Amino acid sequence: MKKWFVAMLAVVMMFTLIIQPKPVEAALDLKAESAILVDAATGKILYQKNIDAILPTASMTKMMSEYLILEAISQGKIKWDQQVPISDFVRSLSLKIDLSNVPLRQDATYTVKQLYESVAIYSANASTIALAELIAGSETAFVKMMNDKGAELGLEDYEFVNSTGLNNSDLQGNHPEGTGEIAENMMSARATAKLAYSLLRDYPEVLETASISKKDFQAGTEEVIPMENWNWMLKDIRPQHDYEGIDGLKTGYTAEAGNCFTGTAERNGMRLISVVMRTGSRDDRFNETRKLLDYGFNSFSHQELVDAGFSPEGENTIPVVAGKEKEVTISSSEPLSAVIKNGEEEAYKPALALNPDVLNGQGELVAPIEAGQAVGTLTLSYSGEGTEEYLYANQRTEVPVVTESAIEKAGWFTMTMRAIGGFFSGIWSSVVGLFGS
Repeated sequence: MKKWFVAMLAVVMMFTLIIQPKPVEAALDLKAESAILVDAATGKILYQKNIDAILPTASMTKMMSEYLILEAISQGKIKWDQQVPISDFVRSLSLKIDLSNVPLRQDATYTVKQLYESVAIYSANASTIALAELIAGSETAFVKMMNDKGAELGLEDYEFVNSTGLNNSDLQGNHPEGTGEIAENMMSARATAKLAYSLLRDYPEVLETASISKKDFQAGTEEVIPMENWNWMLKDIRPQHDYEGIDGLKTGYTAEAGNCFTGTAERNGMRLISVVMRTGSRDDRFNETRKLLDYGFNSFSHQELVDAGFSPEGENTIPVVAGKEKEVTISSSEPLSAVIKNGEEEAYKPALALNPDVLNGQGELVAPIEAGQAVGTLTLSYSGEGTEEYLYANQRTEVPVVTESAIEKAGWFTMTMRAIGGFFSGIWSSVVGLFGS
């Protein structure tokens, strides 16, 4: 019986190991050459695969063009109701419907808003160039703006050669000056996520248009072009791809880039940004995005880990010099929240970091001191598996640490008595030391 029981136990244990679920990361099994998932609020990277490989971005490029269009609007350089001239080249390119376009006429009028909508909804390439020419005078000058903005946003792994994401070979010999005849825009998944992160942070109104599933474009007096958003995860486009909470952002395809997609969705107050590059088909780019977003929403959440008014044990005061009080109590001014993987709450501990610029050489605050004066930050240290990574090196979860009360500067009498007390205290210590030896 004993041998039988041991044998049965071994069999049970073997089957338990076989059916034990794989880690979620492995279960993703993404069919994309490169992919990244990011928390849009903090820039924390939740999943990554080959994220620094520099690949063609196709029409995901237009996120940079949209950034510069919205920036020009915000700065008053152009207006939504402003009419946009249609150059000969733009007119000619717009007739190439196979390149994703709405036909543009030179005897019709189009506003900035109309063309911008055709860019954001239908990825219209000629419309993008028309707006680039309006803003910068030429697409060549606009591409310089794109590359300069990329440096400003800290993208690092990128190169823009045109405003659309097409291969330059599709531009009928009219590609921007200084770029190759068969060149394409290039970015890593990390850089693409940085661009999407910056666009959503600086111009969240981009989603108002990116989330439109279908809209008609008035190409001429009697010519209406129905535009269907290339983001099939939006409602009422392809039911099999519908995804709750998705409202952007930009698809892309060229022969070199394959099918790619930068998506963003929000559920229960948490917004995620996903990028997949070089997937096999239009359906694949949405199927792989679904895997990424499901992983993020099912495995992570924003949690408040530390209440406001907290300071680590033994570090709740700072010595004060030249004040009516000799120390001041400090604490965090806000709750400390973070996006964390479910079940890892215990892997985070609060850590105090004082600002050395507000302290003297002895680590003291110098009176007078105001209540609520910032003296440092409260951050989180992580002791779980691996290391936490953010889109930008300077990003981290932190809240200010401030003084809880004001301390006035001590008067001359108080300072004198302290000096006298210190003098006699020094003498007494010397005497005790002498006899103690």
